[in-house]
Amino acid sequence: MTTELYPRERLARVREAAGRAGLGALLLTPGPDLRYVTGYDAMQLERLTCLVVPVSGEAFLVVPRLELPAARESPAGGLGVELVPWDETDDPFALVARRLPRGLEKVAVADRMWASMALRFRAALPGAEQVAAGTVMRELRMRKSAAEVAALLEAGAAIDRVHRRVPGYLRPGRTEREVARDIADAIIAEGHAVVDFVIVGSGPNGANPHAEPTDRVIHPGEPVVVDIGGTMPSGYCSDSTRNYCVGPAPDDYLAYYEVLREAQEASCQAVRPGVTPEEVDAAARDIIAAAGYGEHFFHRTGHGIGLESHEDPYIVAGNTEPLEPGMAFSVEPGIYPGAHGARIEDIVVCTETGFERMNLTVRELTIVQ
Repeated sequence: MTTELYPRERLARVREAAGRAGLGALLLTPGPDLRYVTGYDAMQLERLTCLVVPVSGEAFLVVPRLELPAARESPAGGLGVELVPWDETDDPFALVARRLPRGLEKVAVADRMWASMALRFRAALPGAEQVAAGTVMRELRMRKSAAEVAALLEAGAAIDRVHRRVPGYLRPGRTEREVARDIADAIIAEGHAVVDFVIVGSGPNGANPHAEPTDRVIHPGEPVVVDIGGTMPSGYCSDSTRNYCVGPAPDDYLAYYEVLREAQEASCQAVRPGVTPEEVDAAARDIIAAAGYGEHFFHRTGHGIGLESHEDPYIVAGNTEPLEPGMAFSVEPGIYPGAHGARIEDIVVCTETGFERMNLTVRELTIVQ
């Protein structure tokens, strides 16, 4: 699967895209762009690791000598890219500059490159304008291949298994933090390599979409928002939100939860090629507003997902870029009146004719007895 996720021909597509953008070279340091192109999940260090992709010339990967074995053993080692090690007393930025063609007018640096490194490159390449590599990479990364969709399906199934465990962790008297620890352990047990986030929002904390787990005790009759995600060994991410209640739920909560469920379903059903992200956003937002809860839905409907849990495309008003097959993103409207809140989130992929869900656990409210 590694070869399918990180194919050799991807480097050529990146070079062609850089050329169309009028760039002389791409400089990709550790992060999602480097992993997308090479499969190398390099460590973020103060020592420079950088994939250099000249539009004219062969790409090469500059690595600290002590990281050379890791680079060789990674998928990058099988791509035929020259590995250029540097020693502790070398200047790797000058090394890159010497190997690049003279007279470059514009280079793209990775969006996640440390400022200290970008400034060193500016000094080493004083005649070259620096731009963000994301302007090139987003066009490639947001259209997922069949192998990437399969990786997202695997991630979705893994986080679904975690959600099926959650009722066993919820009971009156436990704190959000205690539940979150159990969930984090389950995320790893169900196949993730990294826990990215665990939100356990009980009662009023559920009205904060990005609530951090606290020592608040969960009480009978309280709704609980559980939003969780992680990164799989493949590098691809999961993200799913479901809602639970410890015992019978309040009547006012049940009323808006049904509105939310209808809105989330309508938003998913709106997904197909040619539809814009803002139309998908509106499909949910219009239903919520018509029911009188518009002011309580105050975030975008979704975000792209892949090697990052948040990436293009963003499902929000003002985004008029038509959806295309292979685009993957969350659909997660929420309603947050204050005493409690709710959000329903699935990852979906736009297909040739509509959409496919990556998350298949029930979207109805789960009552924990």
